[in-house]
Amino acid sequence: MNPKIALFGAGGKMGVRLSKNLLNSRFRVAHVEPGAAGQQRLHDELGLSVVSTDEALQDADVVILAVPDNLIGKISHQIEPQLKPGTMVMVLDAAAPFAGHLPQREDLTYFVAHPCHPPIYNNETTEAARKDYFGGGFAKQSITSALMQGPESAFDLGEELAKTIYAPVLNSYRLTVEQMALLEPGLSETVCATLLDVMREAMDETVRRGVPAECARDFLLGHMNILAAVIFKEVPGAFSDACNKAITFGKPRLMRDDWIKVFERDEIAESIRRIT
Repeated sequence: MNPKIALFGAGGKMGVRLSKNLLNSRFRVAHVEPGAAGQQRLHDELGLSVVSTDEALQDADVVILAVPDNLIGKISHQIEPQLKPGTMVMVLDAAAPFAGHLPQREDLTYFVAHPCHPPIYNNETTEAARKDYFGGGFAKQSITSALMQGPESAFDLGEELAKTIYAPVLNSYRLTVEQMALLEPGLSETVCATLLDVMREAMDETVRRGVPAECARDFLLGHMNILAAVIFKEVPGAFSDACNKAITFGKPRLMRDDWIKVFERDEIAESIRRIT
């Protein structure tokens, strides 16, 4: 019989995305959503109804927790007594598993899966795919997966499920939970999101100083495009002497000398503690 999935948070923003991609899969899905708005969203957008927690967990092979990071620990401990040995618990972010919020049960399988999101540089040809910035709809994206605990044979099921919920998939990478935590929150949020927020503030400052807003946006996004293409070797090329000098003198003005320490384990752990 095809595996049964108990999907918690099925009516949330992420839960609906997963529910949609699971519709035509080989998995049997029981949708759990306590909120009235989420239940209505599932019904209106996908024609799906929800079941009780007890019904969803009965003979469930996999439990997906599509809920906020700060609820993973609470919900996983609440349902743990009802999980049969060998059940896979899948979470969609490394934060809670890294922080040790999952129940201590050696007979459960813990699997973590997280999307990379569609890359800036891609070969998408349709308008829908080009506008699918999040992924899991029309644009191809890569995914990351980690088998935190459980038999090696469980990885194939977890990866198959990850490829289903995040489809269409470009590449699938197997990592450890620790490596996933380096990528998020470390690389993607602490570094990338922070620097992008600073760039937006810098753009706003040029507008405050008199540059037309549309011009400033076009100028910044256009330069982001070509500069990133060179830095990440999407195209062959090199920066001008003037640009290299701006980087040499700009980096110490903008960045602390020890900024790279954001990737130290205690820094990652503290960032995750704030999240969870």
